[in-house]
Amino acid sequence: MASEESLCSEFMDWELDGSSSNGLKQEKQLSVSQRKCYSFCRRKSFAAFVASKKEGSQEEGRTSWCCCGQTFKEHSAVHKHVARTHAAEIQQLTQSAFEHLLRQLEEEPESQQENDRETEPVDISVWIPNTSHISEEQLEKGPGKVLLYYHYCEVDKPHVICAWQKALCERLHLTGKVRVATEGINGTVGGTKVATDMYIDAMCSHPVFKMEKEDFKTSDGGAECFTELRVGVYKEIVPMGVDPEVISYQLAGIHLEPEEFHKEVEALITKGDLCGDTVLLDCRNFYESKIGQFTQCLAPNIRKFSYFPDYVDQNLELFRDKKVLMYCTGGIRCERGSAYLRSKDVCKEVYQLKGGIHKYLEHYPEGFYRGKLFVFDERYTISSNDDIISDCRYCGCPWDRYELCSTQYCCQLVLSCSSCRQDGHTACCPTCQTKGQTKRKASSVGTQHKEECECTDGRPRIPQDAQQ
Repeated sequence: MASEESLCSEFMDWELDGSSSNGLKQEKQLSVSQRKCYSFCRRKSFAAFVASKKEGSQEEGRTSWCCCGQTFKEHSAVHKHVARTHAAEIQQLTQSAFEHLLRQLEEEPESQQENDRETEPVDISVWIPNTSHISEEQLEKGPGKVLLYYHYCEVDKPHVICAWQKALCERLHLTGKVRVATEGINGTVGGTKVATDMYIDAMCSHPVFKMEKEDFKTSDGGAECFTELRVGVYKEIVPMGVDPEVISYQLAGIHLEPEEFHKEVEALITKGDLCGDTVLLDCRNFYESKIGQFTQCLAPNIRKFSYFPDYVDQNLELFRDKKVLMYCTGGIRCERGSAYLRSKDVCKEVYQLKGGIHKYLEHYPEGFYRGKLFVFDERYTISSNDDIISDCRYCGCPWDRYELCSTQYCCQLVLSCSSCRQDGHTACCPTCQTKGQTKRKASSVGTQHKEECECTDGRPRIPQDAQQ
C-alpha cells in the first residue's frame, strides 16, 4: 500500500480553491532549487495535516480519519477532502515551513558551501605520486621518520585537500594527524624514510601549498609512533579558539631564525635581572614546559592552547611596553599566539622562533633549551641533551618520562618513576589511583573518554602570574 506522503502529492495537484492561488503564483517566481524546497514543504505539510485527523481507534485493522464531522475510511477520500476543503490551511502551513527552512539555510551558509564543495567532482589522483617503482616493503618496513609541519595559505576547497591527504597517506602507509582548514594545513605523520620523502615531495609540488623541504621538521620514528591516521577539516589548523578571520596569522610577530633567537636569549641571560624589558614566553601547555623549556622563560600554567588568549587578557601588564620573544614546538602556535598578543597593542615588539624548538635543537642541541621536547605521538618526548628538569610526582626524584594515567577513564599524563610504578603508583593523582583500583575489577570494554580529576580541578584555568 502506498504511504500517505506519496499519495498526498497526487491529491495536491487536484483543483484548489482561490485561497491558494497566490501561493501557486509565488511558487512559480522561485528559483529551481527554491521550488524544490517549497514542494517538499507542501508535501510534508499536507501529510502532517492528514495525519492529525487520524482516529486513535482502529476497527479490524483498518484506519479511519475524522474531519469536519465526517469519517473517512480510505486514503483517497480523506486526501480529496483535505485538498478541496483545507487548501488555505495547507498553504499557511507550507509557507511557515518554507520560511523556517530558508532561515535554517541562511544560518548555515558555510556548512552548506562545504557540502557543495565536497560533492564537486575533483580528480585528486593527479596529486598522488606514482609508487609502481617502489615495493610495498619499502613503504612499510625499514628506517623511519616522523614529520612535523604547517603551512598557512588560502585553501578554497578544504574537503578536497582532506580527501587528497587521506588518499596520499594511505598510499604511502603513513599514520598520524592532519588538520585542514581554509587558512592552511597542519600535520604530523610517520612512516618509512622512503614514504616520508615521497610525502614531502608531494607537498612541495602541490599547486596550493608549494612548500619547501625546509618547512618540514624531522625526527627519528615511523608509522608506529601513531595509533592511526586521522585527517579532518577544521575551523583552525591550530585550536586557539579564536576565529581566524578575526585574528589572522598574517598579524603574527617578526620571525627570528634559530641563530637570531639564540643571540636574543643569550643577551637576556647575560643581563639577568637587569633585562627587565624582555619577556621570553613559552606558548605551550604546562605538561610540555614542565619537562623542557628555555632558561629564564615565562611558562604559563595552562592546560590547553585555547586558554592562551584568556591568559594574555588576564596578564596584560606582564607584557606592557616589553619586547616579547615567543616559542613553541614547531612554530605554529606562535603564529596565532603572537598575532593575538599584537592585537592587544601593549608590547613594544613581538618576535617568534621560526620553526620552533624543533628547528632550534637542530642547530643548538646543547643550547639554552634544556630538558625534553614534548611531541604529540606515542613517543611523548624526544631529547637532544641529558638534562632532566622535572621530577616524579610521587617521590620527587628526577624524572621526565610521561605515561598515561592507568585509570581507564582518565587521559591525563603522569610522571611516575620506575620505582614508584613498581609500587603501584601509576595514576595521575590519588583520586584516580583509588578509582583505578575500584573500577579495574568491574571494567568493561568501551570508548574511553577524558574525565576531569583532582589534577585539573585544583588548577586555576587561567593563572594570574606575578609581574616581573
